[in-house]
Amino acid sequence: MEFNLWGTRDEAKPLSESIRKMLGKLLGVNGTLPQRPAADIRLSPSQLTSQDEAALANIVGSQHVSVDDVHRMPRSRGKSYLDLLDWRLDEEVSAPDAVVTPGTEEEVLEILQYCTENNVAVVPFGGGTSVVGGLNPVRGEHRVVISLDLARFNQLEDVDPVSGLATLGAGLSGPHAEMLLGEHGLQLGHFPQSFPYATIGGFAATRSSGQNSAGYGRFDEMVRSMTVVTPKGILYPGQASPATAAGPALKQLFLGSEGTLGIITRVRVRVHPIPDTKLYEAFSFPTFVDGVNALREVEQTGAGPTVLRLSDEIESSVNLTSTDNIGEQDESAHTGCLALSVYEGTTQHAQSRHAETRAILLAHGGESLGEGPARKWEQGRFGAPVLRDSLIDAGALCETLETATDWSNVPRLKKAVSSALSKSLVADGSPALIMCHVSHVYAEGCSLYFTVIADAGEDPEARWRKAKTAASEAMATHNATVTHHHAVGTDHLPWMGLEVGELGIAALQAVKRELDPAGILNPGKTFALSAEQAALSAKRSL
Repeated sequence: MEFNLWGTRDEAKPLSESIRKMLGKLLGVNGTLPQRPAADIRLSPSQLTSQDEAALANIVGSQHVSVDDVHRMPRSRGKSYLDLLDWRLDEEVSAPDAVVTPGTEEEVLEILQYCTENNVAVVPFGGGTSVVGGLNPVRGEHRVVISLDLARFNQLEDVDPVSGLATLGAGLSGPHAEMLLGEHGLQLGHFPQSFPYATIGGFAATRSSGQNSAGYGRFDEMVRSMTVVTPKGILYPGQASPATAAGPALKQLFLGSEGTLGIITRVRVRVHPIPDTKLYEAFSFPTFVDGVNALREVEQTGAGPTVLRLSDEIESSVNLTSTDNIGEQDESAHTGCLALSVYEGTTQHAQSRHAETRAILLAHGGESLGEGPARKWEQGRFGAPVLRDSLIDAGALCETLETATDWSNVPRLKKAVSSALSKSLVADGSPALIMCHVSHVYAEGCSLYFTVIADAGEDPEARWRKAKTAASEAMATHNATVTHHHAVGTDHLPWMGLEVGELGIAALQAVKRELDPAGILNPGKTFALSAEQAALSAKRSL
């Protein structure tokens, strides 16, 4: 990925005429916020000493240690709206002081032990797709901060087709992992929107949820075991057997830990044969609530589609599911809410699940739109984030946020979050386009994923922070999580006290003190609260 874009320059998509009209007429977006070339961006100077560099080079080899800006720059920020603004607006962008790329667990352990002894913070790096500040180089009280890149952990270590298990290096990207598994007739089937760039280790460290979650579950449900390196030693949580009663599941400590407790280097995951058949069908529902009720019954019945999504009226009307035709109407034109379903497996199994799901959706008032919209969504499903770069260029604020709640709370929560976003953004003087969809379903509830587009205004960073805070407060006060699959990073820290409670944070911090006594692992993230963050979290939990 380019350091200041979602993808590569070859992937860049200019805004269509329909999108430009929508921005100008509907949202009053008339400004620009051009990108700055790399030559005009100033990074914080490296504080790595020659002694540090020599010691790290002695562990991994000099070719795997770099203080060059060309290597520090892409590991300085993730891909949130605020991250992308930094590249355009900040006079100086904070960067890791060095990039170190180990190739074995023993090298990782030596690095962490050196950093513990020499007051050096360590931020693990995979694909660089964090949208919550998870890889920003927070130095904290440490002398130096390095980016520990896991790119050399890029092998399919072993395959057990009988048990349906495979061990993947943490540095493998989603496409690379699927390619290697495909040589064995297998697939993982985990497709978050970050799939083209995100890595196996990142999936585990953030509890990623992919677009096929209705069929294959979240990534944390796919993980059998891991290899995790901590400053105190190497752990192998979850390796004993497929199920155990031997106390709390240790691997759950590291799933979602975002590198604050240890560095995940290998992940053993559940895999399955590449499906023989894929079937598609789209539906239209009169209202979002009608669609939600239909999705609930499908999930609670166990009909078993691989993909099950529902867009609200606004998202459906702008055709957001087809990135090539946003703002335009096509043969899938309809009023109401668009639902998409996909079915995979053997021909007989896919057909039976399709028939059962279809009957439920039709019984709830769904109208079949055929397979076209679902196929179009699948073909363009990884393209939406690329459009954000062009939207920012045009002077638009464009960002996403997500949550999850119980089925009975979905209408109330959607209204509360939408209202909070609208009031915050409209109060600053311009309208906002607020869209929502359901993309992950469970027996007891579902996720809600919001996309927000508005005029960036004179201070886009402050404008978005205000809106994001309002939305997060609405989630926290309406019995919902402030993050379903984007992780915590720095953005959601103020609400962690509400998520797990003060005693829960204390328990996690006690584990961190045991595994990472010097606090070098990804400081200031997930639950590693600074004094100021702890005070705010405590205040919000009262």
